[in-house]
Amino acid sequence: MAVTMKGRDFVSLRDFSREEIEQLLETASAMKMRQKAGMVDRPLEGKTLGMIFTKPSTRTRISFEVGIWQLGGVGLFLSADELQLRRGETIEDTAMVLSRYLNGIMIRTYDHEDVVDLAENSTIPVINGLTDLLHPCQAASDLLTIREKKGDLSGLKLAFVGDGDNNMVHSLLFAAAKMGMDACVGSPAGYEPKKEIMDMAQEEALRTGSELRAVNDPVEAVTGADIVYADVWASMGAEEERENRLRVMDPFQVNDELWEHVASEAVFMHCLPAHRGEEVTDEIIDSPASVVFDQAENRLHMQKAIMALVM
Repeated sequence: MAVTMKGRDFVSLRDFSREEIEQLLETASAMKMRQKAGMVDRPLEGKTLGMIFTKPSTRTRISFEVGIWQLGGVGLFLSADELQLRRGETIEDTAMVLSRYLNGIMIRTYDHEDVVDLAENSTIPVINGLTDLLHPCQAASDLLTIREKKGDLSGLKLAFVGDGDNNMVHSLLFAAAKMGMDACVGSPAGYEPKKEIMDMAQEEALRTGSELRAVNDPVEAVTGADIVYADVWASMGAEEERENRLRVMDPFQVNDELWEHVASEAVFMHCLPAHRGEEVTDEIIDSPASVVFDQAENRLHMQKAIMALVM
């Protein structure tokens, strides 16, 4: 039986059950299939999504703006410069005002607590488009892509190599634990996932039988992996550390040598934008194993599913 998510915030995958995530996947898959067949889904006719951006974006803005339009609604782009947040209005007041005008809010920002505060003070659903801590929309979209390529998610091994203290890693740990996937994060010492995130993900893994690990050896991380995932080594806001990170992360580059250790028919994933020649070589990201542009497309379909179910 389908579970209702209407009125729910989408802040973290940890907040959703396996059954609810499966419903998201089914909804996104059905919407994608109908769109490809030229059919129209307009469940949000007459509804408006406010899209707050304090952190720049390509895929997030376009996929949400196109997605809400395809669902029959309207998206309003709200940059930080266009709101009163920069002039001292509290997030609490902003949340209460926007709740009187809109049917949903998507926010992409730096501080995760800003999203939490916005959700706690809004009377409409708030969707986390990205924070420095979590990236749940991307992780949900990645589950859709993995399911399309690999079928049943349970029992698959996902390996992430690079900076483990990363919003993608944190959300992928929650995603893997919820869906019964194993996950291994390979990162240099000092760049492991946040302990509190790993501990929370491990609690869920105990219920689903997932094995979650963090190691400091890239070969150990990817050995036998069905999915190998990379992300930029210097995320937005960490550019001043770039030179040091390039040096420390260099052994964790996904290249032909590392790829020799993965499972047969493994796929390569990256949330984009990619810094080719740094975290991944052209030979890997442009290979038949790469599904990065399927991931990018699936952001549209998954975010439509999220909006349709919560709004």
